Amino acid sequence: MNIKSNTLFLGIATATLLASCNKSDREPDNPGNFIIAVTPAASTGVADYLLTASGLDTGRISTTGQGVEQDGTYRYYVTHNNKFFSMLYGQGNPGAVTTYNILDGRLNKLSNFQTETVQAFAPVNNDLLLMKISRNITNPFASWYRINTNTLQIESEGKVNTAAPSNNGELAHFSWIKQVGNKVFAPYFSIKACCSASFETAYPDSAWIAVYSYPDMQLEKVIKDNRTSYIGRYFVDGLGVVENGDVYAFSASVAVTDGKMSSTKPSAVVKIPAGTTEFDQSYFFNVEQASDGYNITDWLYVGHNKFVVLVTTKGEKGQYAAGKRLGVINVVDKSFKLVTGMPDVDDINSLTNMSNYSAEDGRYGYVGVNLKSGVGYVYKIDSDNASASQGLRVDGGTITAIEHLD
Repeated sequence: MNIKSNTLFLGIATATLLASCNKSDREPDNPGNFIIAVTPAASTGVADYLLTASGLDTGRISTTGQGVEQDGTYRYYVTHNNKFFSMLYGQGNPGAVTTYNILDGRLNKLSNFQTETVQAFAPVNNDLLLMKISRNITNPFASWYRINTNTLQIESEGKVNTAAPSNNGELAHFSWIKQVGNKVFAPYFSIKACCSASFETAYPDSAWIAVYSYPDMQLEKVIKDNRTSYIGRYFVDGLGVVENGDVYAFSASVAVTDGKMSSTKPSAVVKIPAGTTEFDQSYFFNVEQASDGYNITDWLYVGHNKFVVLVTTKGEKGQYAAGKRLGVINVVDKSFKLVTGMPDVDDINSLTNMSNYSAEDGRYGYVGVNLKSGVGYVYKIDSDNASASQGLRVDGGTITAIEHLD
């Protein structure tokens, strides 16, 4: 992950505007506009396959003889401007970014290029903003790259000083980035120079968001709240923008100091009112209190102020613990309901984090559920009654993303 920025290059060729003709390009059994990323069942070193589906409520798909194989392991995904971006986490090497659209229900490769490995990315205007974040106090800079999703070219790049937002002798490590109005909000956790590998901090009971101008990425201000811990988690988007423009932010309250969990504040949701860059001190949603002890590890906005949340119990809570239970929260009325109809938690190997799907219709969300039996399903979550129903079956691997293109 220490590749110089001049290694960034575009590898777009005329041939990539056509569907690939390699061994991994197979006629899909279930053509459609949903894209399901699946890591095949194997011990190590396997690449994801991208499968298509016409719907998520019923049906069956498999990696056997199907799907578009990705190059390399550890892929992450985002859709923007009706394009699907598949990004390789290079673990010290350049990370490939492959772009697709959908033609007649099948994936069509548009481009393939390389950037440095990045730790945060988000749609901003017509761009895809990528950030490579330093953990080195002697070189406290995060590199950013602005990719135009129309031209599929890198429009500009630059650096931001990650020692500047924290201003406390520690580094700001962005948990994620998100467009809010015409700004980029970057929630972060503060990490000690001595312990950057474990993300330890001397400030476990504060939440911060750095606010940047766009597209020049100049730090405008830092907003802070001491009622909960840092926003989001490593590689987890802790911000949600609702229909009226209000921004809600969750904290899992899992900061670590001296090798131990040190947050004394509860897992909670805080609010930044629309058009402002300050936390609303009159709003505080103590999720642990409302749920009798659960804490949020990830969430999916389904519309009308409701989120499907992945949660852990107090005993399961940890810096990297990902929830295997689902709940529904309403951030306006501060309610929590545990989702019924899910498989027994002891039968679940994992839930899909980060890349789950909702049309944001105010009611339904779709979450990947990977069972210990080796079978996966997409579960449909009805946020009105906090219930789950089994949908599309996925054989041959672990569901890692559920996306949709028009």
